[in-house]
Amino acid sequence: MLTGKQRAYLRSLANGIQAKYQVGKAGIDDEAFLTQLDLALEKNELIKITVLETAPESPRATSDALCEKLGADGVQAIGKKIVLYRKSKEEPVIELPR
Repeated sequence: MLTGKQRAYLRSLANGIQAKYQVGKAGIDDEAFLTQLDLALEKNELIKITVLETAPESPRATSDALCEKLGADGVQAIGKKIVLYRKSKEEPVIELPR
């Protein structure tokens, strides 16, 4: 669970990254998509995802579902963008404030 200070720090880091992943009409039930996000979280720890208009769920609901399936923390869900964070098991890159 992230504190408010940690969440604010991660939001500031997320400002500088582009959304590399999209959730469309297929939703998040595709195993290949979940595997891809899992690998991205392990490597980068912080990812930004665009939720398209055709997605079956709202960005907030999509964020909550992805967090549950991937064991990640939702940093923010603004507009059609969501940001997820999960500390890397092998090589942590981001040092969170206390």
